[in-house]
Amino acid sequence: MESQRLKLVPPSLAFVDVMYDVIKRNCDSLSQFLPWVASDFSTSDLAANIEQAAKNYEQFSGEFLFNLVEKETNCFIGALGFIVRDVSVPYIELGYWLDPEKTVCGYISEAIKRIERYAFIEKKVKRIEIKMAGSNTKSQAVAERCGYLFEGQLENARRLPCGQIDSTRIYAKTV
Repeated sequence: MESQRLKLVPPSLAFVDVMYDVIKRNCDSLSQFLPWVASDFSTSDLAANIEQAAKNYEQFSGEFLFNLVEKETNCFIGALGFIVRDVSVPYIELGYWLDPEKTVCGYISEAIKRIERYAFIEKKVKRIEIKMAGSNTKSQAVAERCGYLFEGQLENARRLPCGQIDSTRIYAKTV
C-alpha cells in the first residue's frame, strides 16, 4: 500500500533491526506517551510482537501495524497501528509513532489518510477511533488535521509512563 511519499508495509520481521534502532535512538522522546518503550525492551520482544502482529494482520483481528517507509530514502520512519476493537461493527482504534526527526513533514497525516481508504473501503470498517493522552497535543493536532471529531475526554483515565495521571481524549471518524 502506498501514498505519495510513503510505503505502508504490513508487519514483517524484515523491519525488526531498523525499527529497534529507531526506537532505541529515540527512547526518551517516544517513551513519554508509549508505555511499551522501556529501557529493557529488546529485539526479541519486538520480534515476538511483530510475529503476533503478522498473524493478526492476516486475520484482521487483535493488534497489528504497518511499517512506514519513506519512498525517497527507502528508510523506515515509524509505524501506524490498528487495534481491531469489535469485528461485529467493525471498528478499529488507530495509533501511530514516528521517528522524531520526521515529525514536521506531515507523514503521519498522509499515512492516516491512506490507511482510512484501506479500513473503510477494503475492510468495511464503520468507525476509526484515535485515543491519546490529554497532554499529547501533537497527537491531538494530527487527529484534528485529519478530520477526526473530538468525542470526549475521560478525566484521570490513564497513567503516563512517567507515573503521572492524565486524561484520555477520544477522536473518531465514521462512515
